[in-house]
Amino acid sequence: MATDPRDQVFVTAPALAALLQGPRPPVVLCVRNPRTAEMAGASRIPGAVDVDLPTELASPGGGTRGSRPLPDIGALQEAARRWGIRQGDAVVVHDHDRCLVAGRGWWVLRWAGIADVRLLDGGFAAWQGAGLPVATTPGAPAPGDVVLSPGHLGVLDADGAAALAREGLLLDSRVRPNYIGATVAPGQARRGHIPGSVSAPAIDNLTEAGTFAEAETLRHLYAALGADGSRPVGVSCGAGISAAHAVAVLASIGVEASMYPGSWSAWIADPDRPVVVGGLPG
Repeated sequence: MATDPRDQVFVTAPALAALLQGPRPPVVLCVRNPRTAEMAGASRIPGAVDVDLPTELASPGGGTRGSRPLPDIGALQEAARRWGIRQGDAVVVHDHDRCLVAGRGWWVLRWAGIADVRLLDGGFAAWQGAGLPVATTPGAPAPGDVVLSPGHLGVLDADGAAALAREGLLLDSRVRPNYIGATVAPGQARRGHIPGSVSAPAIDNLTEAGTFAEAETLRHLYAALGADGSRPVGVSCGAGISAAHAVAVLASIGVEASMYPGSWSAWIADPDRPVVVGGLPG
Protein backbone atom coordinates (compact mmCIF):
# COMPACT_ATOMS: atom_id res chain seq x y z
CA MET A 1 0.00 0.00 0.00
CA ALA A 2 1.00 3.65 -0.48
CA THR A 3 2.64 5.50 2.41
CA ASP A 4 1.21 8.97 1.68
CA PRO A 5 -2.10 9.26 3.58
CA ARG A 6 -3.82 10.77 0.55
CA ASP A 7 -2.76 7.88 -1.68
CA GLN A 8 -4.07 5.43 0.92
CA VAL A 9 -7.55 6.99 0.73
CA PHE A 10 -7.96 8.26 -2.85
CA VAL A 11 -7.07 6.90 -6.28
CA THR A 12 -7.22 8.80 -9.56
CA ALA A 13 -9.03 7.44 -12.61
CA PRO A 14 -5.81 6.81 -14.61
CA ALA A 15 -4.23 5.06 -11.63
CA LEU A 16 -7.31 2.86 -11.21
CA ALA A 17 -7.23 1.99 -14.91
CA ALA A 18 -3.63 0.81 -14.47
CA LEU A 19 -4.50 -1.22 -11.38
CA LEU A 20 -7.31 -2.95 -13.25
CA GLN A 21 -4.73 -4.24 -15.73
CA GLY A 22 -2.55 -5.65 -12.95
CA PRO A 23 -2.18 -9.23 -11.69
CA ARG A 24 -4.73 -8.78 -8.88
CA PRO A 25 -7.05 -5.93 -9.79
CA PRO A 26 -9.10 -4.24 -7.10
CA VAL A 27 -12.80 -4.90 -6.68
CA VAL A 28 -14.68 -1.84 -7.96
CA LEU A 29 -17.93 -0.93 -6.24
CA CYS A 30 -20.45 1.74 -7.25
CA VAL A 31 -22.58 2.95 -4.34
CA ARG A 32 -26.18 3.81 -5.20
CA ASN A 33 -28.56 5.63 -2.85
CA PRO A 34 -30.74 3.79 -3.62
CA ARG A 35 -30.07 1.26 -6.37
CA THR A 36 -32.91 1.12 -8.89
CA ALA A 37 -33.75 -1.15 -11.80
CA GLU A 38 -33.09 1.71 -14.22
CA MET A 39 -29.46 1.85 -13.10
CA ALA A 40 -28.74 -1.70 -14.30
CA GLY A 41 -28.13 -0.51 -17.86
CA ALA A 42 -26.41 2.76 -16.99
CA SER A 43 -22.84 3.49 -18.06
CA ARG A 44 -20.29 2.24 -15.57
CA ILE A 45 -16.68 1.27 -15.06
CA PRO A 46 -16.27 -2.19 -16.62
CA GLY A 47 -16.73 -4.87 -13.99
CA ALA A 48 -18.06 -2.47 -11.34
CA VAL A 49 -20.64 -3.95 -8.98
CA ASP A 50 -23.59 -1.86 -7.79
CA VAL A 51 -24.05 -1.53 -4.03
CA ASP A 52 -27.34 -0.40 -2.51
CA LEU A 53 -26.58 1.95 0.37
CA PRO A 54 -29.92 1.65 2.24
CA THR A 55 -29.97 -2.17 2.33
CA GLU A 56 -26.33 -3.25 2.03
CA LEU A 57 -24.40 -0.51 3.83
CA ALA A 58 -27.02 0.03 6.52
CA SER A 59 -29.53 -1.91 8.58
CA PRO A 60 -33.20 -0.98 9.10
CA GLY A 61 -33.44 2.31 10.94
CA GLY A 62 -35.80 4.04 13.28
CA GLY A 63 -35.88 5.90 16.55
CA THR A 64 -32.62 6.54 18.33
CA ARG A 65 -30.81 4.13 16.00
CA GLY A 66 -31.11 6.77 13.31
CA SER A 67 -32.28 6.36 9.73
CA ARG A 68 -29.14 4.57 8.46
CA PRO A 69 -27.67 2.43 11.29
CA LEU A 70 -24.56 0.39 10.63
CA PRO A 71 -25.18 -2.94 8.88
CA ASP A 72 -25.17 -6.23 10.71
CA ILE A 73 -21.67 -7.61 10.25
CA GLY A 74 -22.93 -11.01 9.09
CA ALA A 75 -25.17 -9.46 6.46
CA LEU A 76 -22.35 -7.17 5.36
CA GLN A 77 -19.99 -10.12 4.98
CA GLU A 78 -22.54 -11.95 2.82
CA ALA A 79 -22.92 -8.85 0.67
CA ALA A 80 -19.17 -8.35 0.37
CA ARG A 81 -18.78 -11.93 -0.81
CA ARG A 82 -21.54 -11.35 -3.39
CA TRP A 83 -19.56 -8.37 -4.59
CA GLY A 84 -16.63 -10.70 -5.18
CA ILE A 85 -14.32 -9.50 -2.41
CA ARG A 86 -11.73 -12.07 -1.44
CA GLN A 87 -9.52 -12.03 1.62
CA GLY A 88 -6.70 -9.56 0.99
CA ASP A 89 -8.38 -7.82 -1.95
CA ALA A 90 -8.08 -4.10 -2.49
CA VAL A 91 -11.38 -2.28 -3.05
CA VAL A 92 -12.13 0.96 -4.89
CA VAL A 93 -15.45 2.64 -4.15
CA HIS A 94 -17.09 5.34 -6.24
CA ASP A 95 -20.46 6.86 -7.08
CA HIS A 96 -22.08 9.33 -9.47
CA ASP A 97 -22.23 12.08 -6.82
CA ARG A 98 -18.67 13.29 -6.14
CA CYS A 99 -18.06 10.53 -3.58
CA LEU A 100 -20.57 12.08 -1.19
CA VAL A 101 -22.32 8.70 -0.85
CA ALA A 102 -19.35 6.49 -1.80
CA GLY A 103 -17.73 7.66 1.43
CA ARG A 104 -20.22 5.49 3.29
CA GLY A 105 -18.92 2.45 1.41
CA TRP A 106 -15.33 3.40 2.18
CA TRP A 107 -16.10 3.85 5.87
CA VAL A 108 -18.19 0.70 6.33
CA LEU A 109 -15.61 -1.53 4.64
CA ARG A 110 -12.74 0.00 6.63
CA TRP A 111 -14.79 -0.35 9.84
CA ALA A 112 -15.35 -4.01 8.92
CA GLY A 113 -11.64 -4.70 8.60
CA ILE A 114 -10.74 -4.33 4.91
CA ALA A 115 -7.40 -2.55 5.02
CA ASP A 116 -7.05 -1.30 1.44
CA VAL A 117 -10.16 0.65 0.48
CA ARG A 118 -9.90 3.78 -1.63
CA LEU A 119 -12.28 6.33 -3.11
CA LEU A 120 -12.13 7.11 -6.82
CA ASP A 121 -11.26 10.81 -6.88
CA GLY A 122 -13.99 12.56 -8.85
CA GLY A 123 -16.17 9.46 -9.03
CA PHE A 124 -17.53 8.09 -12.28
CA ALA A 125 -17.43 11.54 -13.88
CA ALA A 126 -13.63 11.57 -13.56
CA TRP A 127 -13.39 8.11 -15.13
CA GLN A 128 -15.61 9.10 -18.03
CA GLY A 129 -13.91 12.48 -18.38
CA ALA A 130 -10.54 10.75 -18.74
CA GLY A 131 -11.86 8.91 -21.80
CA LEU A 132 -11.56 5.51 -20.13
CA PRO A 133 -13.69 2.53 -21.22
CA VAL A 134 -17.25 2.22 -19.97
CA ALA A 135 -19.72 -0.65 -19.94
CA THR A 136 -23.50 -0.90 -19.58
CA THR A 137 -23.66 -4.28 -17.86
CA PRO A 138 -23.11 -4.64 -14.10
CA GLY A 139 -20.19 -6.75 -12.98
CA ALA A 140 -20.95 -10.40 -12.20
CA PRO A 141 -17.99 -11.54 -10.10
CA ALA A 142 -17.35 -14.99 -8.69
CA PRO A 143 -18.27 -15.14 -4.98
CA GLY A 144 -15.56 -13.96 -2.62
CA ASP A 145 -14.39 -15.38 0.68
CA VAL A 146 -13.63 -12.24 2.70
CA VAL A 147 -14.03 -12.47 6.48
CA LEU A 148 -15.20 -9.28 8.17
CA SER A 149 -15.27 -8.10 11.77
CA PRO A 150 -16.57 -4.83 13.22
CA GLY A 151 -14.80 -2.10 15.11
CA HIS A 152 -11.78 -1.15 13.00
CA LEU A 153 -12.78 2.54 12.90
CA GLY A 154 -13.98 4.73 15.74
CA VAL A 155 -17.73 4.89 16.37
CA LEU A 156 -19.62 7.38 18.54
CA ASP A 157 -23.03 7.00 20.13
CA ALA A 158 -25.13 9.99 21.19
CA ASP A 159 -23.46 10.32 24.58
CA GLY A 160 -20.04 10.06 22.99
CA ALA A 161 -20.91 12.69 20.40
CA ALA A 162 -22.18 15.04 23.11
CA ALA A 163 -19.03 14.53 25.17
CA LEU A 164 -16.76 15.09 22.18
CA ALA A 165 -18.57 18.31 21.31
CA ARG A 166 -17.79 19.53 24.85
CA GLU A 167 -14.29 18.18 25.33
CA GLY A 168 -12.84 17.67 21.84
CA LEU A 169 -14.09 18.58 18.37
CA LEU A 170 -17.34 17.37 16.80
CA LEU A 171 -17.68 18.42 13.18
CA ASP A 172 -21.08 18.59 11.46
CA SER A 173 -20.76 17.79 7.74
CA ARG A 174 -24.31 18.75 6.72
CA VAL A 175 -25.02 21.77 4.55
CA ARG A 176 -25.04 24.97 6.59
CA PRO A 177 -28.80 25.69 6.40
CA ASN A 178 -29.46 22.38 8.16
CA TYR A 179 -26.80 23.12 10.77
CA ILE A 180 -28.18 26.59 11.46
CA GLY A 181 -31.75 25.30 11.60
CA ALA A 182 -35.06 27.00 11.03
CA THR A 183 -38.66 26.99 12.17
CA VAL A 184 -40.38 23.82 11.01
CA ALA A 185 -44.03 22.90 10.61
CA PRO A 186 -45.73 20.65 13.17
CA GLY A 187 -44.75 17.02 12.65
CA GLN A 188 -41.55 17.83 10.81
CA ALA A 189 -38.14 16.87 12.18
CA ARG A 190 -36.35 19.41 14.32
CA ARG A 191 -33.48 21.27 12.72
CA GLY A 192 -30.37 22.78 14.20
CA HIS A 193 -27.26 21.15 15.59
CA ILE A 194 -25.74 19.29 18.50
CA PRO A 195 -24.56 21.78 21.14
CA GLY A 196 -20.89 22.56 20.67
CA SER A 197 -20.59 20.99 17.22
CA VAL A 198 -18.81 22.93 14.48
CA SER A 199 -20.13 23.33 10.93
CA ALA A 200 -17.88 21.67 8.32
CA PRO A 201 -19.95 20.94 5.20
CA ALA A 202 -18.68 17.95 3.25
CA ILE A 203 -19.16 19.85 0.00
CA ASP A 204 -16.30 22.14 1.06
CA ASN A 205 -13.91 19.20 0.59
CA LEU A 206 -14.45 19.28 -3.17
CA THR A 207 -13.38 21.41 -6.09
CA GLU A 208 -15.87 22.79 -8.59
CA ALA A 209 -14.95 19.86 -10.83
CA GLY A 210 -16.08 17.42 -8.14
CA THR A 211 -12.62 16.13 -7.22
CA PHE A 212 -11.12 16.28 -3.75
CA ALA A 213 -9.31 19.51 -2.94
CA GLU A 214 -5.53 19.42 -2.73
CA ALA A 215 -4.04 18.13 0.51
CA GLU A 216 -2.69 21.52 1.59
CA THR A 217 -6.08 23.14 1.00
CA LEU A 218 -7.77 20.48 3.12
CA ARG A 219 -5.17 20.81 5.88
CA HIS A 220 -5.78 24.56 6.09
CA LEU A 221 -9.55 24.07 5.98
CA TYR A 222 -9.62 21.61 8.86
CA ALA A 223 -6.88 23.26 10.90
CA ALA A 224 -9.00 26.43 10.88
CA LEU A 225 -11.84 24.36 12.35
CA GLY A 226 -9.58 22.91 15.05
CA ALA A 227 -8.82 19.53 13.48
CA ASP A 228 -5.07 19.90 13.75
CA GLY A 229 -4.16 16.78 15.72
CA SER A 230 -4.28 18.53 19.08
CA ARG A 231 -7.56 16.97 20.26
CA PRO A 232 -9.87 14.07 19.43
CA VAL A 233 -12.15 14.58 16.44
CA GLY A 234 -15.53 13.16 15.53
CA VAL A 235 -17.94 13.78 12.66
CA SER A 236 -21.74 13.84 12.56
CA CYS A 237 -24.15 14.57 9.70
CA GLY A 238 -27.76 13.69 8.94
CA ALA A 239 -27.54 9.90 8.86
CA GLY A 240 -23.90 8.81 8.71
CA ILE A 241 -23.36 9.37 4.99
CA SER A 242 -21.61 12.69 4.41
CA ALA A 243 -19.88 12.20 7.78
CA ALA A 244 -18.27 9.05 6.38
CA HIS A 245 -17.03 11.11 3.43
CA ALA A 246 -15.55 13.62 5.88
CA VAL A 247 -13.81 10.91 7.92
CA ALA A 248 -12.17 9.70 4.71
CA VAL A 249 -11.03 13.22 3.84
CA LEU A 250 -9.60 13.71 7.32
CA ALA A 251 -7.76 10.40 7.01
CA SER A 252 -6.26 11.66 3.74
CA ILE A 253 -4.52 14.48 5.65
CA GLY A 254 -3.47 12.27 8.53
CA VAL A 255 -6.23 13.17 11.00
CA GLU A 256 -8.01 10.25 12.65
CA ALA A 257 -11.71 10.85 13.33
CA SER A 258 -14.58 8.84 14.76
CA MET A 259 -18.06 8.88 13.24
CA TYR A 260 -21.48 9.16 14.83
CA PRO A 261 -23.47 6.79 12.56
CA GLY A 262 -26.87 7.76 13.96
CA SER A 263 -26.05 11.44 13.54
CA TRP A 264 -28.85 14.01 13.48
CA SER A 265 -31.56 11.47 12.64
CA ALA A 266 -30.77 9.60 15.87
CA TRP A 267 -30.11 12.68 17.98
CA ILE A 268 -33.49 14.30 17.37
CA ALA A 269 -35.34 11.02 17.95
CA ASP A 270 -34.62 11.49 21.66
CA PRO A 271 -36.73 14.43 22.87
CA ASP A 272 -34.39 14.93 25.82
CA ARG A 273 -31.42 15.75 23.59
CA PRO A 274 -30.77 19.50 23.37
CA VAL A 275 -30.76 21.25 20.02
CA VAL A 276 -29.12 24.55 19.14
CA VAL A 277 -30.69 26.73 16.45
CA GLY A 278 -28.84 29.72 15.13
CA GLY A 279 -25.83 31.05 13.34
CA LEU A 280 -22.34 29.69 13.04
CA PRO A 281 -20.08 29.92 16.09
CA GLY A 282 -17.52 32.70 16.07
